Amino acid sequence: MRLHEDSSPTLPATSLLRAVTAPQTAAAQPDQAAMDAHLARSRYGRFTLTEAVRPGWHLDVVPQAGFRHDAYVDPRTGGRMPAVIAAVSSEDLFSTFLELIEPLGDTCDVVLESSHDSKDVRRELTREGVERLVLESMLWEYEDLLLNDGCTSIAVLHPELSLEVQLDEHKLLVVYAQSRLPFERILRESGVERNDRIRFISQGEHLHTSHARHARQFEELAARIGAC
Repeated sequence: MRLHEDSSPTLPATSLLRAVTAPQTAAAQPDQAAMDAHLARSRYGRFTLTEAVRPGWHLDVVPQAGFRHDAYVDPRTGGRMPAVIAAVSSEDLFSTFLELIEPLGDTCDVVLESSHDSKDVRRELTREGVERLVLESMLWEYEDLLLNDGCTSIAVLHPELSLEVQLDEHKLLVVYAQSRLPFERILRESGVERNDRIRFISQGEHLHTSHARHARQFEELAARIGAC
């Protein structure tokens, strides 16, 4: 299951930025100094972005912390899977992600996704049957990749139940679960409140960032996990 997917071109491993939407007209473009200042800004009120993504110049969506309910609808069967989507400030994002995967149990499956090399199709690598505590230890070593690379996402799944936690390319947390209450409790304990009117950075014009080192780190992490 994947709730948010861009159809935008993918960032090559040696590039630094890619825009999700078509370029603006020259008349609408800021000068270079203004754009550089915009891209350097990571803090919006009490919310801090990671380095992975920035809102577009026009700020269609102003980043903020919060979560809301959503659902995945199977296009073939029409079945619905309840979901929670959350934006968490960067200083709490990684620890909150690890707390959200605790309810998945002692053993889980992992899916790593990369858009470093492909313009149209994300590369997806899977490893089944990983001890959660071992996984957490490895993920701590790659915190920079998971938080600051706009071309990397990770999903951790229960091996038997329809239960999944994602940290996606926009650095949003997405949970699929029939019972959302345990995950909402974790978010609230992290200071993230429900806001049914919240809009996320993925819903407006935005830019993803990456670096060549992130492509290398992705390969290292996949090898450590044994994902293929």
